[in-house]
Amino acid sequence: MSDAPRKSGRLQLLLIAAVFIGPLIVAAWLYSSGGDLQPTGRSNHGTLLEPFVSITDEVPGSPIAAHHEDAWVLLYLNGSACDDPCRDALYTSRQARLMLGKEMDRITRVFLHGDTPPDTLFLAAEHPGLVTIEDGSLESLLTGKRPADVPAGGYFLIDPLGNLVMYFRPDLDPAEMVDDIKHLLRLSRIG
Repeated sequence: MSDAPRKSGRLQLLLIAAVFIGPLIVAAWLYSSGGDLQPTGRSNHGTLLEPFVSITDEVPGSPIAAHHEDAWVLLYLNGSACDDPCRDALYTSRQARLMLGKEMDRITRVFLHGDTPPDTLFLAAEHPGLVTIEDGSLESLLTGKRPADVPAGGYFLIDPLGNLVMYFRPDLDPAEMVDDIKHLLRLSRIG
């Protein structure tokens, strides 16, 4: 009779050990198998620009450097005259910044224009605080870094260290752009 409780005790001990050690063994096997266990969904609406490119390194002396030192930059690029789609894009960038609420001071809006200077009266009246710059080298860099599978005319997000982080399509809902920016600002300890 004393042999039966002893076998029962060992069996219980093995079951308890399996409950605690079993998941570790399964996790180690999954990790070592090298399978792609990344989630298939994504939470960002914009396009991550990987690998990150440092504007400071790629375009030294660019006037954008003075604007990203203490803040994130939401940059709109338009190489031609600022027509109705350009004005709509500037309005969208302004509204997206306002939608950030208390975080909006962490974002600087920049309009990178081409050789045609923008209408300064319109910008002063409709877009106070918008920074306008002309920089052909930066324009070439951004045009080359925009993913080929997304349309031009969108917005670039630059972190306070001068890295290109994201690109937002021109037809993206501003609320989705704001979701991505809020997520990055929440995770960021800079700017």
